[in-house]
Amino acid sequence: MTQKDITFVADFLTEHFNEAPELYNRKGKYFNVERVGQYLKDEDDDLVSPPNTEGNQWFNFLKNSTHLKESPLLFPYYPEKSLHFVKRQMEGVIDRCLQKPADVIGKSVHQAVCMSLYRTSQSEDSTPQLFKLPFLWNDKTSNTHYVLFTILENSISKIYILRRHTDTSRSVSSGILAVEFGNFLNNSINESSDSRCYSCLDAHFYDDETVTVVLKESVEQEGKERVLAQLPLS
Repeated sequence: MTQKDITFVADFLTEHFNEAPELYNRKGKYFNVERVGQYLKDEDDDLVSPPNTEGNQWFNFLKNSTHLKESPLLFPYYPEKSLHFVKRQMEGVIDRCLQKPADVIGKSVHQAVCMSLYRTSQSEDSTPQLFKLPFLWNDKTSNTHYVLFTILENSISKIYILRRHTDTSRSVSSGILAVEFGNFLNNSINESSDSRCYSCLDAHFYDDETVTVVLKESVEQEGKERVLAQLPLS
């Protein structure tokens, strides 16, 4: 260690571990603890060296404000407690705030319909993700919910559109359908369908009547790898 290191440690001990007679009745804590570390202890005991709030502009502002002093919107301050204690207090308040909406929303949600989209093997091996890029859209004009998604197994060239009426008691025609891109962009009847097959990389609703899709050729060729298409929902 250099002399500078020794001096630094000595100064630290001198500053933080002087005898503190006022602490002699505090369970053997006869010395002033390091001022930062005391805030990080996960315990409910009061701080050994609480901060000096005298002259703090925020506290003075609250003290002089009759409206803010007792406001329930301000989180209470515990100058004698560690950050762990304050964190637990805040988590408790947040949990109480979220519990009521969670109960109300949870009781109002129920299953409207159940559809079998695909089957997976019953083996213990991890099942690959087959359901991809679900995108939600709500058409307020027709009161209809839409879900766009793809299924990766054996149908990479298809995009599925699921729609339901916002009133779950009412049904809509063609509740679920698939749009297959395949080789619909081929320029010639002589072109092989295998060489110009397209799969969907992404799909979003552009507006209530149009779907935007990003297509990818199964066999990539320079300048022809990606296609941006807008399809009318009709």
